[in-house]
Amino acid sequence: MATNTFSYWERTAFIDNADIIIIGSGIVGLSAALHLKQQQSTLKVLVLERGFLPTGASTKNAGFTCFGTVSEQIAYLKEASEEEVARLVNYKWRGLQRLRENLGDSNIEYLQHGGYELFMDDETERADASIAQILYINNLLKNAIGQADIYSAVSAKIAAFGFKGVSRMIYNPFEGQIHTGKMMRALLYKAYNLGVLVLNGCEIKQIENEVSHICLSTTHGNFKAGKVILATNAFASQLFPELNVVPGRGQVLVTKPVADLKLKGTYHFDEGYYYFRNIDNRVLFGGGRNIDFESEETWVFGHTEAVKNKLTHYLKEVILPGQDFEIDYWWSGIMGFGDDINPIVKEIEPNLFCAVRCNGMGVAMGSLVGEEVAKLAL
Repeated sequence: MATNTFSYWERTAFIDNADIIIIGSGIVGLSAALHLKQQQSTLKVLVLERGFLPTGASTKNAGFTCFGTVSEQIAYLKEASEEEVARLVNYKWRGLQRLRENLGDSNIEYLQHGGYELFMDDETERADASIAQILYINNLLKNAIGQADIYSAVSAKIAAFGFKGVSRMIYNPFEGQIHTGKMMRALLYKAYNLGVLVLNGCEIKQIENEVSHICLSTTHGNFKAGKVILATNAFASQLFPELNVVPGRGQVLVTKPVADLKLKGTYHFDEGYYYFRNIDNRVLFGGGRNIDFESEETWVFGHTEAVKNKLTHYLKEVILPGQDFEIDYWWSGIMGFGDDINPIVKEIEPNLFCAVRCNGMGVAMGSLVGEEVAKLAL
């Protein structure tokens, strides 16, 4: 649609009517919009989304409310200081509580069944090394979430879940799960009720920072605003290549309902590269990005036979051994990663801000990352 085809009504009510434009209607973008309106109710906030639904991972993730397994914390400690790792866990924890406060547990189907880290039969050395670090990790993180005894070894419970080939297991009672589709609907409803306008199917082609405003060239003409927030996570580097954000595709499957399903909670293995959970008597299972990092560093949604075969193998041999099941459907989401474990929240240019790179922890981080960039813009 060319710019000059808009009516007077469309231009004055939709196009030329924003104080702040947010690019991206995922968790971060909508959380930023909420905070802006809560702080300044008269502010005209417009959100532009290129997809029919939020493009990326906000409606395509696994719905884990987690802040990292023991082996993930050990891996982080190889890259960052104890203080930085504890600070990041605290950030994720506070982000999860803010998400629940903003939307309400019933609206997002929050359930705190706890989370489990699994170690396979051929990982006994790594498993025992992780279990040996539990006391240290618990002491490191107890102030970060205000809870003691975060992780504990519960290998005796393996048989109750019906797993095969699993030798060790670590439990975290503070991990939960949500319905991410209902989470995004709740975010949208709250944004609408505060007067935020969201326009879908509007892809940004170019951003020009002019003297009095920022101009956005889109697939539906030009928009302008005094300030702009970029909240496109993995896709940020398409508009600003200098941002250190690398896409990472996550492939996911959901089975049809499984009779007498024993799973209840969230489960991780291989340092979090594989993850599964129960949902509506089904198994949701995703991961395998580490099979071929280069192939999965893509902005293209889809699947590879290597990952599909590996997920199917684990489902059949480890998670549901000896049980009948059918895979109902597959999907994929695109996450944003980088060398630094922290998200990027900063002013890129005058009056142009970004809040990106949640490193696969958008559910945990997104609410606070959105608030942080909103405060920066204000």
